[in-house]
This record gives sequence, structure tokens and C-alpha cells, in this order.
Amino acid sequence: MNVSLTDRPTGTPATGRTVRVGVLVTALLTACIAFQLNASMLSPALKSIQDSLGASSAEVGLTQTAFFTSAALFSLFLPRLGDVVGRRKVLAGMLALMAVGCVVAALSDSVPMLFVGRILQGASGPTVPLCLIMLRQEVTEPKRYGTLLGMITAVNGGVAGVDSLAGGFLADKHGFQAVFWAMAAVAVIATVLAATMTPESKVEGAHRMDWPGVGLLVVSVGSLLVALNEAGKLAAANWGLVAGLVVVAAAAFAVFWRIEDRSKHPLVATRHLKQRGTWATLLTTTLTMTGVFAVMNGLIPAFAQDAKAGLGMTAEQSAWWTLTPYALAGLAMGPVAGRLAATFGYGRILRIGLVGSVASVVLMIVTIPAHSRLMLLATSILVGIAYAGVANIVLNGLGIVLSPNENPGFLPGLNAGAFNLGAGLSFALLFAVQTAAQPSDPASASGYVTSMIAGVVIMAAAIGTSFLIPKPVAAEAQE
Repeated sequence: MNVSLTDRPTGTPATGRTVRVGVLVTALLTACIAFQLNASMLSPALKSIQDSLGASSAEVGLTQTAFFTSAALFSLFLPRLGDVVGRRKVLAGMLALMAVGCVVAALSDSVPMLFVGRILQGASGPTVPLCLIMLRQEVTEPKRYGTLLGMITAVNGGVAGVDSLAGGFLADKHGFQAVFWAMAAVAVIATVLAATMTPESKVEGAHRMDWPGVGLLVVSVGSLLVALNEAGKLAAANWGLVAGLVVVAAAAFAVFWRIEDRSKHPLVATRHLKQRGTWATLLTTTLTMTGVFAVMNGLIPAFAQDAKAGLGMTAEQSAWWTLTPYALAGLAMGPVAGRLAATFGYGRILRIGLVGSVASVVLMIVTIPAHSRLMLLATSILVGIAYAGVANIVLNGLGIVLSPNENPGFLPGLNAGAFNLGAGLSFALLFAVQTAAQPSDPASASGYVTSMIAGVVIMAAAIGTSFLIPKPVAAEAQE
């Protein structure tokens, strides 16, 4: 199956060479799998890290937040850098830096060293959107692109459960270090495939990066993230620091806006930031991730392993009963959701996924007191279908199809940042709620339930903001 490089909506002029789409998809899938392992393979191993490094759950949670914060910040500008210097170069470089981070984390003998490793791994933050941009350069027919988009993005919800299963097995049998060595091996393979099996593409006329704008935006978003993470400590938070960081974030963004208004090569044109296609998409993505991510990647595995309030499973068992079925359901549904979005409308399918996600988590909350493994399995599958298989797919796709042709890396980069921002906020906020609601009785699951209710409220807000996202007409099949 060949597609000419001339069949592209943006990018450099054709080279006359053809690209075998199957080969391209294989390389892009491997890159996305490598990133996803960094995001989810560690979930069953968090308790092993606590025990091995003598760390508290809050300290280990902070290393998770560091990864997603780093990913969010790198996502702000790396897709645009790909527009300028070449997407293949940037993708291969991201994956190589991620591999280095995996090695640092594997060698960690302290929380600060693990922290550094996770930050380096975060350089891979915009892997999924960058891969989707590269795919769109070669496949422009809406239904076909939607199907392939769903196939690639589906691994973003979990690598068919292998990530969580392998993470649980390796953590139980060989310690958390083995999890990072496995991540490193896949990252190296992905780096080689990205460098050798993908075509180079960039935007014609994009010759300069707006590095002052990059610096200001990173300072603004980074300050806000640190402030939110600190606020998540509640009574233990340094509220003076929170206030100071919020002021820094606001000031940096104000200067960023002025610079972008005057720049001839802006990182983000302010006219694009004002459009509903931008801010409504970013807000919906952030709210969705904040509401659901820590539920499936933190709270539910912790509940499954909790010997007093939960089901007392091992890390490997909890992966079998929760994360694996969740990921498998998302993987199976992804290509279907992508095609449905291109056929019946991205907004309509997104809202179906969001409503289904809320309903599934509510059902999960209702069944928690029953301590039923079968109900936990069933509800994990439902969340996998609705969130990982539908909402996650469509939100990723919207970042691509709503981005302006003259700056195709703009919205995907910001949207990737919103995904990672929401993931980091999810761990900080929902675990803070769990801590605040922790009952005196260790056998009570009310802390888990309260934090999941908070997630449902946040996801309900995402349903509301999704109605503000405009229809991406060009990406939907016209009957």
C-alpha cells in the first residue's frame, strides 16, 4: 500500500519518493508504545519503589508528577521545532533522550535521582501528536486517516495491557529497576525505527524558532504546574510559594502574549489562541485527563492492592484485573472510534465517550463497597472502552485536525501539553482529595470513593466544555 509524498496538506514539496504506509505505521506505533510504557508501565510498581527507596507515597507520587510536568513542558514546543528542523529528527531525538532517562531511573538509588530520570523521560511528551502529524502528511482521506489515527492513539491508553502486566511482574520478581530497563530497551528500538523508517517532513517557509517565546511559555506553564502541585498538599502546602508562582506564571504569560503579537515567527500566533478551536479543545483535554487518569492509573491499582480497604492483590494480580482489561478494551475500540469520528463527527463521538466515561466511573464507585473482583473487572473494561477507546482517541485527533495549516505543530503540541498537564494534575489533585478524606478506619474505602467522586465532577465539566469545540469540517467525511 503506497501513498505518494505529494498527498499531504502541509509540509515540504514532494521528493518524488513513495512511503509504504504499513512501514510508517509500524515505526510510529513503536514510538507511541515506547512513550506509553513510560507513562503507565510504572503504575503497578509504585509500591515497590516506595519500599526499595524508603520513600513515602507522596514522594513517589511527586516523581510521577515530575514526568508528566516535564512531558507537558516539552510538548509546548517540540512539535513546532519539528515543523522547522524536521519531524523525523525531533522524534528520534526525543526517543533517544527518553532512553537516557530510563537508564538514569534504572540506576536510581534515591528519590532525587529517580526524579531526574523521570524528567528526562518526559522529553518524549509530544510523541503521540508528532506521530499523528507525520501520519497525516501521508494519509489525507478522512475515514482512512481516522482509522489509522485510532490504531496509533489506542496504545496511549495502554499497550494491550502488556505494559501493566509486565510492570507488575517485573516489580514483583526483580524490583522496580527491571521495569526501567525494559522501558530503555523499547526506547532504543523505537529510536532506531524512527530514524530509519519514517520520511522527513517540515513546513515550507518555517525557518526559525521563537526561542524567547518558548522560554516564556515554559516558565509560565511550569510555574503554574508547580503551584498547583504545591497546592495539592493542602494543609502542608506553602501558600506563599503558591501565590508567588501564580504571579510569576501570569507575568510570564503576559510578556509571552506581547512578544507573540510582535514576532514575525511566533511560536503561537495570538489570533489562534483566541479561537474556540484552540482553548475549548485544550480545556476539554485537561479536564478529561484530570478527572480520569489517576483513577485508572493510580487509585484503582492502589485499591486492588490495599490489603485492608481493598482486595489485597499483588501488583501483578491488580494489573490482570484492572489495567490489562482496561487497555485491551481501549486498543480494540480505538480504530473503530477514529473511523466513527471521521464519519459521524468528532464532537458527537467525543461526547459519547465522555458520557460513557462518567457513567463507567460512577458504576465503579457504586460497586467498590462490594469488594467484587468481577465487578472491578467489568467496570475497568467499560472505562477502557469509553475513555481509552473513544474520548482519548478523539481528543488526540482534534488536536491534529483543528490545527492551522501554516503551523501544524501548534495545537497538537499544546494539546499534548494539556494531556500531560491533566495527568499530572490528576495525580496531585485526586490523591490530595484521597488524603484529605482518609478515614480513621484503615478498612474503610471512603478515601478512594471520595477522590473518584471528585474525578467524576471534573469529567462532567469536560462534557460541558466539549460543546464549545468547533466542527472540523475538512476532517469529516462528506456524504
